[in-house]
Amino acid sequence: MLKPLLIAAALLVAPVAVHAQEPIFKASKIVLVGDSTVAVNSGWGGAFCATHVTSNIACVNLGRGGRSSRTYREEGSWALALKEMSTGGFEQTYVLIQLGHNDQPGRPERSTDLATEFPVNMRRFVDEAQAAGAKPVLVTPLIRRQFKNGQVSDDLAPWAEAIRKLAAETNTPLVDLHALSRAAVQAMGPVAAMRLAEIPPRPELAAAAASGTTPPAMFYEPVLPGAVAPPRPPAAPPPPPGAMGSFKPVFDYTHLGPEGAALFSAMVAKALADVAPELRRNLLP
Repeated sequence: MLKPLLIAAALLVAPVAVHAQEPIFKASKIVLVGDSTVAVNSGWGGAFCATHVTSNIACVNLGRGGRSSRTYREEGSWALALKEMSTGGFEQTYVLIQLGHNDQPGRPERSTDLATEFPVNMRRFVDEAQAAGAKPVLVTPLIRRQFKNGQVSDDLAPWAEAIRKLAAETNTPLVDLHALSRAAVQAMGPVAAMRLAEIPPRPELAAAAASGTTPPAMFYEPVLPGAVAPPRPPAAPPPPPGAMGSFKPVFDYTHLGPEGAALFSAMVAKALADVAPELRRNLLP
């Protein structure tokens, strides 16, 4: 009688092997890197993360207004993006990189040389994303919605072409948002395309655009030949201590309101599904 009791007691105190269970739920992550045309409130990135991914995707928008391929790195935003790419626990991390607007000349504090700096900066992003274990996807710059005699004034074409060339050289997936958005805006025409801005235009701007040529709207946008840039408005007073942040929408030909964000984020989602088909089942139209 004693022996069976001793055996039973030994079994109770014997160490039990614990087997690590393979996680049932596997999620991927998408990190968005870019300027104000990607950022929340002013770009397509907020709508993309909010409406074009399933709950199997963690979507992180690191778009920052006014950043170029140089300043995005200098200020530390790229280092933050690399940390997001290196976070464990995700099946795969993708990083969509769209820059170019603020690399254009005219603002020495942020612009880059198209021939010698911009392609080098973008290639570094691709190389470092891959080294971090992420899958980079290059995105050509969103078109500006300026028109001259009924045709889109495409001042960003050289930067878009530089991205296409880099994608081909590095065998990196490409979302050609520049070409897609250019075709869509051209089809809409100068007046209808104004609906894509953060707020509606002033009546005199809409009336002038009916001629086929858009008048200048904001001081920071490229000026069409023969036009005069609007003056820079006075700086806003600092907010009172303890105030929450604020966002003041404006009308221009670069940034996006809800309708523009919905249109172009859907374009990005569809194009991403084509170049990264393994993501398709977790992307929404």
